[in-house]
Amino acid sequence: MLRDHERIAREMSDPGLVRLHRKLERLSSVLTVMNTGAHPDDEKNGLLAALRFGLGMRVVVACSTRGEGGQNAIGTERGAALGVVRTGEMVAAAQVLDADVVWLGHGPDDPVHDFGFSKNGDDTLARWGEDRIVERLVRTYREERPDIVIPTFLDVPGQHGHHRAMTRAAEAAVMAAADPDVYPHHFDEGLKPWCVAKLYLPAWSGGGSTYDDEVPPPETTLEVNAGPVDMATGVPFARIGEWSRAAHRTQGMGVWLEAPTQTWPLHLRLGRLSPDGKETDIRDGLRACVGSLASLEGMSAAAADHLVRAQHSIASAQAAFPHREAILKAALHAAEAVENAIGTMPDEMRHVVEHRLRRKLRELDAVILEAHGVHARAWAEPTEVVPGGKVIVSAALMTSDEDAWAKPTAIPALAVSHGSVSRGIHNFDLAVSVDAKLTNPYPACHRALGGNGELALTIGTEIGGRVVHTMVDLEEPLRIVPEPQITIEPRAVIIRLFEIPSSIEAQMLARSASGVPVLAGPEGWHARTAGDHIFIEPPPDVKAGLYAFNGTWNGAAVFRGTSIAYPHIGRTTFFEPETLKILALDLTLPECTTVGYVSGGSDRVGDWLKAMGFDVTELEPLDLQGDLARFSTIVIGTLAFSTRTELAAASEHLRRYVEAGGHLVTLYQKPSEGWNASTTPPRPIEIGSPSVRWRVTNPDAPVNVLSADHPLLAGPNVIGDDDWAGWDKERGIYFASDWDDAYVPLMTVGDTGEKPLSGGLISATIGRGRHTHVALVLHHQLDRLVPGAFRLLANLMQPTSSFLGGAQD
Repeated sequence: MLRDHERIAREMSDPGLVRLHRKLERLSSVLTVMNTGAHPDDEKNGLLAALRFGLGMRVVVACSTRGEGGQNAIGTERGAALGVVRTGEMVAAAQVLDADVVWLGHGPDDPVHDFGFSKNGDDTLARWGEDRIVERLVRTYREERPDIVIPTFLDVPGQHGHHRAMTRAAEAAVMAAADPDVYPHHFDEGLKPWCVAKLYLPAWSGGGSTYDDEVPPPETTLEVNAGPVDMATGVPFARIGEWSRAAHRTQGMGVWLEAPTQTWPLHLRLGRLSPDGKETDIRDGLRACVGSLASLEGMSAAAADHLVRAQHSIASAQAAFPHREAILKAALHAAEAVENAIGTMPDEMRHVVEHRLRRKLRELDAVILEAHGVHARAWAEPTEVVPGGKVIVSAALMTSDEDAWAKPTAIPALAVSHGSVSRGIHNFDLAVSVDAKLTNPYPACHRALGGNGELALTIGTEIGGRVVHTMVDLEEPLRIVPEPQITIEPRAVIIRLFEIPSSIEAQMLARSASGVPVLAGPEGWHARTAGDHIFIEPPPDVKAGLYAFNGTWNGAAVFRGTSIAYPHIGRTTFFEPETLKILALDLTLPECTTVGYVSGGSDRVGDWLKAMGFDVTELEPLDLQGDLARFSTIVIGTLAFSTRTELAAASEHLRRYVEAGGHLVTLYQKPSEGWNASTTPPRPIEIGSPSVRWRVTNPDAPVNVLSADHPLLAGPNVIGDDDWAGWDKERGIYFASDWDDAYVPLMTVGDTGEKPLSGGLISATIGRGRHTHVALVLHHQLDRLVPGAFRLLANLMQPTSSFLGGAQD
């Protein structure tokens, strides 16, 4: 349930007149445009804002993955948990645009998932399954029935392989969706072939700081221009697009546009141009409004008359803004005319027309209720409930209409047992069946007109003899969550082979009605619980490896619930089976090491250093202005210069720390966000851009060590081939492209067919100290418990004194 200040903020951002104008805008068009992309944040938000708010078109974003393989600039969520965050961000971005979202991938366990950066569309299609992704797009076209499809990216070298794959699939699916012989099993489900009228490719380059399109964009056949500003807010559409993009905070999206564009160039790839070969409007050649459907060949005279009348009433309702009574009268006439048109049209016209008019009726009902002054807010308490539990759902109807009503619309597993009204608030008691399925954290879609989640509210009333109703989503979605739940801390323990402890202790917090938790581990290991403590006794002959202890409760698997809470997406909980992992490895820590760690908020390196046994102090950027001599090594976390802008002021102080004998280690940073090549590092380091040219995406790419006897590679752990094995996702990103002569590259690595990069691990003696810059994705390997990453990190923590007498730069 939202807190008071959260409700106040939502109300402030949703003024009634803007809300009414937005609902009237929808009536302008019967067209649907679909924007296809591979990840949350791939959508072309400014263009979509122009199409939705300027032209009134329905907007659908078709997204193939949840973005679970991407980076996270604001938190430590990785993999499946990051997919939950980015799913929420995509929904938040779509809500700004009043857009629907349809996902083609079902989460990290689905073949169609974000497996990390790819440089090759063929490789992506092979991993996803080309037929699989095309079939899902064909199904989406047949379900959503877009008139226009616009991929965001081009299928050209230098572009992300996922983007290339989606653009290729989007075009293939256009032809397949119209073919009755392709995927005929769809028709058993009630779908029919669908002909997309137009497919546009972007006539802009996808190059920039990340990508590097090697082929120029196709010629512009159309420039979309919906006018200088949005009528409801007076804001340029491109800026509204940035309002939407700002929801993708994990990816650092959202910028202020001082001189925003008013046009978006497109290239008509499939579809017919006018006889002169030119388009002036994206709607050219299409029946764009309700009234234009009247002239369709085969439309009955009676239906055509009703459609013309409906269009006249729609225009009257829009022209009457902001006068609610006049809007209400005209909208009621429009709804009656649309219903009459549906009732009198020939059956052969229904597949092409009826879905447009059915949606228009829903949109008209929303206008009628808004003009009549019926508005609602709905919530559930609690927002998380286990199977067999109970929940109260409430709706506050803000209206003077005493006949207005509300009722729950829920999945079958939720049964309404009682309803009451108190001081204008409608309350309903709901019971959750004991065999209810858990809420899927990766929903299949999001609908702009409401009805999302396990539970929503339908509100309505009778106005002018017409029963009107609309859907209202809960302030926070209701989630059916697992029971029992336990939390084990720490979740992973690092033990060194030469000092195996006799007992390993962890703590357990449990949430369950009854029962005793049990941890089942490998043979020879003994685990027992005593209260909220877990004691694990390893065997005397522990070998290097990863050992897992899975939790059960009365024979059932137990789950860990991790809170996810960000202001831009709200609150949820990510559940996964709880497991305690123990990594045993040959690991030696350097002596006389005290570490100061500055987190960028996007990794857990500081926690892993502590788990390894280092003396670690978490530092705030302002701490770096003080006495740093007590630290032998200072580590600046991943993306910290991007997320902690105050770090820039500490650069000079850090340089003096290095020159005085300290060891500064900087993990990978973005080149354009907080990193100044000349002033941020102790000596100049240029980070490569665009990043597609300065990353190694193959986690198994062969590593060529240039200086095996360098102290950072020679001890206290001798880094060999085994330490580069078993890496996950990729080798590194944001490699250095140029550096001061003081730095020495320690390795090269590259993707197949590309020149190896040498800027992944560089180090320099500076004054009496040292600076080491690391573009390897160590933080991800640590989270994946890759042994070599721990051994390399231990070496990187060496104080400068360890270098005396050893090989030097």
